[in-house]
Amino acid sequence: MTTLVTGSRGAVARGLAGLLQEAGLPHRLASRDPQDPGTVRCDLTDPGTFPAALDGATSVFLYAEPAAADAFLKEAGAAGVEHIVLLSSSSVLAHDAEDNALAASHLDAERALLASPIRSTLLRPGAFASNSRGWARSIASGDPVRMPYPGAHSDPVHEADIAEAAFAVLTDPALGGRAHTLTGPHSLTFATQLALIAAALGRPIPVETVTPDVWKSDVEAFVPAPYADALLDHWAAHDGLPVAISDGVEQLTGHPARSFEAWVDDHLADFRAH
Repeated sequence: MTTLVTGSRGAVARGLAGLLQEAGLPHRLASRDPQDPGTVRCDLTDPGTFPAALDGATSVFLYAEPAAADAFLKEAGAAGVEHIVLLSSSSVLAHDAEDNALAASHLDAERALLASPIRSTLLRPGAFASNSRGWARSIASGDPVRMPYPGAHSDPVHEADIAEAAFAVLTDPALGGRAHTLTGPHSLTFATQLALIAAALGRPIPVETVTPDVWKSDVEAFVPAPYADALLDHWAAHDGLPVAISDGVEQLTGHPARSFEAWVDDHLADFRAH
């Protein structure tokens, strides 16, 4: 019984691989750009990489990439895969998911999987706490963090909780076969998240509110315009409005979701000057 862990360079996949290793469960790491010994190449947009990666796998932890999803699922079925756990997003639950580039990509991946005869489990995390790393360079340098909606709420979830949830549904058949929404324990504004990072650092973090167009210009080198627009729409919709919090992490892992403060403590070095 071998689990294929795709996207092995990602934080969730690394956490899951560590849990599988600790439990002594056979697994294979896969990445689009493998750099570690024993990691196989699996580019989820390139069907030519699927057969070798899936050979002998009985379960898969799968990142949501719809480009070649049908080909991946066909190959997974031929390889004898019995269960796929998809890392999706709670954005698929929004009323405008079809029109939101980020949500639509995850929705397309979900639909492909649900149309397959392979048993499927959907993990739908909200905002990753690690998204706050996008502020790290400004914070470390002492420059203002520029953002259009400092009062926008999100539900930051620790990547370790997502990894533990994935481990739970992969190892306990009673938990699989359905969708699970995963959030952090609190709805927090970006301003509050920055204040918590500042408290941990022991110094203030300046914030500069900018227009959406200025923010898009700031990030255009690494955030494609459709995704930037999707983020802006999401933030505007939750400006001053708390988001719903789920108990999905506790239901799957047996412990409450880790707080954003705990995430900051685990990653404080990312925000210090190097």
